[in-house]
Amino acid sequence: MSILAVEVESFALDVSCTEDSLRVVLADGREIAAPLIWFPRLQNATLEERKNWRLIGGGIGIHWEDVDEDISVESLLRLK
Repeated sequence: MSILAVEVESFALDVSCTEDSLRVVLADGREIAAPLIWFPRLQNATLEERKNWRLIGGGIGIHWEDVDEDISVESLLRLK
């Protein structure tokens, strides 16, 4: 039996932050969660600053204007 390798382009659709984590919903149905401690600018941001995000590059990244933070989906997928 062979396995078909399908390359999937992952784009962010939605972003949210809790007190201690970043959660990103991808267009392919996956959800990524990462601890905010990995992103000091977001960790130190207020709840309102964390809510003020926008997708960039058609969803290849997320930008937080208030804290000057950019995070790419690719980098989130590579974090372990």
